[in-house]
Amino acid sequence: MRAHYDFSNMRGKKNPYTKNLKQRVTMRLDRDVIDYFKQMAEKTGVPYQTLINNYLRDCAVSGRKLRMEWEPH
Repeated sequence: MRAHYDFSNMRGKKNPYTKNLKQRVTMRLDRDVIDYFKQMAEKTGVPYQTLINNYLRDCAVSGRKLRMEWEPH
């Protein structure tokens, strides 16, 4: 193996996975929701942000619809 390698002529490649990278968003969530996922994170050893992402992904993939019913005044 050489003691020194010359990388000055190397060209960089575009990352083929950039379209799959996560996107940063800002969300306002209730404290009790955050606490719930943080407790799950402690039990499972999975970061709470990952748990929230996985739950939302499951909802999106399965086509789960949110049912909201408003009571009339």
